Amino acid sequence: MGETLSGATRRDFLKTSAAAGAALTFARTARAQKVKPIRVGLIGCGRRGTGAAHDCISSSPGVQIVAMGDVFDDKVKSAREKLKQDGDAFKVTDETCFTGFDAYKNVIAADVDMVILATPPNFRPDHLQAAVDAGKHVFMEKPGAVDPVGVRKLLKAGEDAGKKKLSVVAGTQRRHQDYYLEIVKRIHDGAIGELVGAQCYWIGNYDYYAPVQQDNLSDMEWQLRNWNYFAWLSGDHIVEQHVHNIDVINWAFQAHPLKAMGIGGRQQRTDPVFGHIYDHFAVEFEYPNGVRVTSMCRQMADSNFSKVEENIVGTKGYANPKQRGIFGENPYKYENQEPPNPYVQEHADLIASIREGKPINEAKGLAESTLTAIMGRLACYTAEEITWDWAMNESKLDLQPENLALGPLPVPPVAVPGQYKLT
Repeated sequence: MGETLSGATRRDFLKTSAAAGAALTFARTARAQKVKPIRVGLIGCGRRGTGAAHDCISSSPGVQIVAMGDVFDDKVKSAREKLKQDGDAFKVTDETCFTGFDAYKNVIAADVDMVILATPPNFRPDHLQAAVDAGKHVFMEKPGAVDPVGVRKLLKAGEDAGKKKLSVVAGTQRRHQDYYLEIVKRIHDGAIGELVGAQCYWIGNYDYYAPVQQDNLSDMEWQLRNWNYFAWLSGDHIVEQHVHNIDVINWAFQAHPLKAMGIGGRQQRTDPVFGHIYDHFAVEFEYPNGVRVTSMCRQMADSNFSKVEENIVGTKGYANPKQRGIFGENPYKYENQEPPNPYVQEHADLIASIREGKPINEAKGLAESTLTAIMGRLACYTAEEITWDWAMNESKLDLQPENLALGPLPVPPVAVPGQYKLT
């Protein structure tokens, strides 16, 4: 679930540029301080889960990865080999490695203080609820769900976490990114005046996840290993990836949209190996006071032009956090050339909140941004106008299969506007 424009992810780039310094800082700090260990369980051992575990270790002294689980044994083994490179902070044993659909229950039941939820998005609401019920703090990758039923589960779990004073930090890392924080604060303080519009984009190439051939795999195993190409697992790329930019818009506006309409389709992804998701979306969201926001995302090979950013327009100018600036009557330019790595900082903020007893709970914001993206997907799939009230309160859409087992699972047809029905 990383960002990508042409193969190498931003996460890989950020890690490569900061890894040596972060490792030295961590080692020196750990020697200098005596801190109570924070014992962490990893749920979901793919590329993102492994990266998140490494980021968590890098973020703070005394973090230990002590348990891990995934549906597939080979994913656990691969992640284990990579995380061993983090030295004494990696304390997983054979007895604390778990596999199968219920692996998350075993990780949560292990002697852990917090868990990292990095399975495909469909599973996150249930995993979050289980972690909260067990009294565990949570780092939860984005998005938080793939359908309205899942969003409601996410909201309830977040409310329960609040009652228990547990921290829930989401992988919407822009909210922990230094120049985004500074620019959005200035927007909220009125630097660009009244907000009158915005645009957000994730337009780029896509070769981060090569499609997996089915070969001798069961339907379920193939879809799980190819998870980002199936709406029931990923939510489609408008939800799984473009939610980053949509989240920034909701954050800047301090609101969610009231309506969505849009168009989209599947021009390149005609091979069944790409599942049934779209390769492009264009959505207009209507926010309170009639403010319109344009949202565009594209995953197409051999597309040279790319644009991954947000532009927020006000009566006194505009802000573009990706460009690190505010332009207009109150200009501002973020000057720090080496800000903290946000993928590490989000974990540092979570660990600090646990140690200081000052919970952070980002579940509601994640749920609202996730539902915003789901509205966009449904508007494009159906050619209908989708309202927030309907999606939040009336939709019965639940994409999870009735039987979670490694066997047959037919692939739904590609959504055709005018034929795909709302539920």
